[in-house]
Amino acid sequence: MSRWLITAGIILIAIGLVYHFAPWLINWFGRLPGDIRMETGRGKVFIPVVSMILLSIIITILINLFRR
Repeated sequence: MSRWLITAGIILIAIGLVYHFAPWLINWFGRLPGDIRMETGRGKVFIPVVSMILLSIIITILINLFRR
């Protein structure tokens, strides 16, 4: 369990550093075709359908690579 927590922490730190120093690499996330955005004068609704599918596929591939 401790290895997984350390690994998750390192991954989160790496993502944070990339987002801080190179935001143009991550700004595409949430703006893919298929993500639903509705804005009115009273509020905003954002449903990142395609972004979550892509993230799920990437995480599944990474988990399968680390398991073997």
